[in-house]
Amino acid sequence: MNRERLTPDRIRRLTLSEGQTQSFLWDTDAPRLAVRVTAGAKAFIFEAKLNRQTVRVTIGDVRAWTLAAARDEARRLQKMIDQGIDPRDEKRERIAAAEAKRIEAERIATPALDAWQAYLAARAPRWGERTLIDHQKLVDTGGQPKTRGRRPGEGDTTMPGSLLPVLRLPLEQITADRVRVWLQDEATKRPTHAALAFRYLRAFLNWCSDRPEYRDQVQADACITRLAKDELPKKAAKDDCLQREQLPAWFASVRQIQNPVIAAYLQTALLIGARREEVAGLQWEDVDFQWKSMTIKDKVDGERTIPLTPYVASLLAALPRRNEWVFSSPTAASGRLQEPRIMHNKALTAAGLPALSIHGLRRSFGTLAEWVECPAGVSAQIMGHKPSATAEKHYRVRPLDLLRMWHTKIEGWILSEAGIEQPAEDRAPSLRVVNAV
Repeated sequence: MNRERLTPDRIRRLTLSEGQTQSFLWDTDAPRLAVRVTAGAKAFIFEAKLNRQTVRVTIGDVRAWTLAAARDEARRLQKMIDQGIDPRDEKRERIAAAEAKRIEAERIATPALDAWQAYLAARAPRWGERTLIDHQKLVDTGGQPKTRGRRPGEGDTTMPGSLLPVLRLPLEQITADRVRVWLQDEATKRPTHAALAFRYLRAFLNWCSDRPEYRDQVQADACITRLAKDELPKKAAKDDCLQREQLPAWFASVRQIQNPVIAAYLQTALLIGARREEVAGLQWEDVDFQWKSMTIKDKVDGERTIPLTPYVASLLAALPRRNEWVFSSPTAASGRLQEPRIMHNKALTAAGLPALSIHGLRRSFGTLAEWVECPAGVSAQIMGHKPSATAEKHYRVRPLDLLRMWHTKIEGWILSEAGIEQPAEDRAPSLRVVNAV
């Protein structure tokens, strides 16, 4: 064993002898310390015996370690040997701890978008299709050509999802201050959408706080209710609704729409009081002409069955059977009607009527139903509203025939005010017509 007192000059002059793959020069000051020379490299090493086994640990490159530091490290490793501790185990644990720390740092720095996708995957089985789509749109990157009508001042491409700026941050950086700044910006551009996005963000962060992998990253006060109250404008209740005297002009204009699917859709929406997507999502299998009923994909309860009234039955029977959708569209990717607002707004303008949203048609049904003194619980059940009293909730189970009696009466009154004759019930389309192609 070649042993000399190591000096910087001796280390510098140390070379690998010809024909050798490595050579060692052992120190006299720290007997377990040596410089090992291999092809193109010199490193300090420590070597000792533990349980009759040779233990060798590389301390480091001679260019990175000073001689004094290498001797101190050799003495520290010798103390571990004297205590029966294998320095290699300690080194492996140190490397593993450093790697775990690195992985944890990367995890914490990961955008909250990753957690958002995990959230959607976990909650999707409990949500309806519409709710899932709404969540996905909140993080859409935008920039796609618009397929629906543009509002004044809007561009030709879709805007990025409103939650995208927030969820691109790591979870631990989503603080109340950042949410406040985000809300202030969104409230100036799309206040109603900002309120919905805020509620979804709050539900997402609450979910994260219950998950062990995210719990320590969530800021508990990031979405406190006060933020929404302070930064969002007060939501005014909408009251757009067709009045009795406006029915003739509305029906006359809507029935002149060249697209029969949109014309039928708008009239059906008014006469059954369903939500916009509940009407658009009707499939032919949901319509029973024989037993005069329709099964609606209810936004709240999953589905509900309502009467198929005579005039609505005649509207649906006249529609083309292109696919499974009642209100089909040959140009839409989904195969069904997506945007009835444009034609509806044109019809309103032509009739000289004030602005009326698609949801306003639903509101109109509930209001006009009172003219025939229909019980509030009946119209609520047809529209899919939750019962508002104990008696309605627990003691009123109305059969479809009873609903049909009132629903037909409501439809008949609305049509009469519009100057349209309601078809006789015995002239309603039969099941044979439904199956026709």
